[in-house]
Amino acid sequence: MISETLSEIYRLLFDAFGPQHWWPGETSFEIMTGAILAQNTNWTNVEKAIANLKSAGYLTPDALNRIDLMQLAELIRPAGYYNIKAKRLKNFVNWLFDNYRGELANLQTIYTDQLREKLLAIKGIGRETADSILLYALGRPIFVVDAYTARITLRHELIEPGADYEQLRELFQSNLPEDVPFFNEYHALLVRAGKEFCKTKARCSGCPLEELPHMLDIEYF
Repeated sequence: MISETLSEIYRLLFDAFGPQHWWPGETSFEIMTGAILAQNTNWTNVEKAIANLKSAGYLTPDALNRIDLMQLAELIRPAGYYNIKAKRLKNFVNWLFDNYRGELANLQTIYTDQLREKLLAIKGIGRETADSILLYALGRPIFVVDAYTARITLRHELIEPGADYEQLRELFQSNLPEDVPFFNEYHALLVRAGKEFCKTKARCSGCPLEELPHMLDIEYF
């Protein structure tokens, strides 16, 4: 059964890698900011941008609401695509102030599915970013999927080629218990496995999942 295979994948990855302590961040707003900055870059660059915002005193909703767009872009330059990401951060913060008085606490009463739709309506916020905000910053039981998730599930024949984001998310959410810490750890472990072994060209030797049935020669994005 798919649920048993998914549980076994988690067990093997956790036994091999241990807890990943993801998503790093001291506050919910820092996690949200990091999720937006993480698009199309590696986490090391995001950390540099976050450190710049912190040192300048701009890592709060109020401060980002006041900051000039060009100044914000310069501070987050290490994250890449800094002009685009500055606009996305501003779009998110504007939405927060226009609808919820800039208070993250005011998001807590909104049902998860409804809040997801509201986040996706913000220009520049895609499904992975929205789901990262929901899971990691707001503690909602949403499974985050990404290219690493797609590679691993396809190579282990849990999905069909061409499965989209929502099909991947449903694969996990319909076959696993809805538990925030569990979803958090599982996604982080898949990212770790994807980075170290399940790359565009798979490196199966030594992978914690090597003992499971898998396709050896498929290349996936």
